[in-house]
Amino acid sequence: MKKITCILTTAILLINNYAFSQVAKVYICLNGTISFFSETPVENIDATSLTLNCILNTSTNEINYLVDIASFKFKKPLMQEHFNEKYMESDKYPRATFKGKINEQIDWSKDGVYPITATGNLNIHNVEKPYTEKGTLTIKDGQFTFEGSFNVKTADHDIEVPTIVITNIAEVINVKHKCTLVPYIPKK
Repeated sequence: MKKITCILTTAILLINNYAFSQVAKVYICLNGTISFFSETPVENIDATSLTLNCILNTSTNEINYLVDIASFKFKKPLMQEHFNEKYMESDKYPRATFKGKINEQIDWSKDGVYPITATGNLNIHNVEKPYTEKGTLTIKDGQFTFEGSFNVKTADHDIEVPTIVITNIAEVINVKHKCTLVPYIPKK
């Protein structure tokens, strides 16, 4: 029940952040996938969250992503504990967000696969940085699927890695995401 409440609250917050006009076309995803991978000679670290939220306004090409940091699951429970408590401080900084805009002009009514870029601000660990992300948009039968990947430098977001484990965690983390958006229909 707590998870459903969290998802609904997140969706409401995302939707309320938009000023909707009558011509706005809004699409949402509440169960996208986001994962990251850190590769070092000592060990590899990977984690996945199945609760990536996304909202898209096709009238403006604005796109926002939100993920709860604590929703990432690791193969090793101790890694998950260290990730949340020592590195990401998820109690203090519970979410990561991306607020941006798709740069290409898209015919949202035409099925196909399109390379896209989105430019905006990524906020992780309460540090906001500009990013341009490359990805793929697939349009099929009125649904939009976004897939992309980008690299995040831990130092860019003030994520401190103690020197004792510096060789265990990559300086640059690869992040991948995928979400399928459907039309948002407000309840009356």
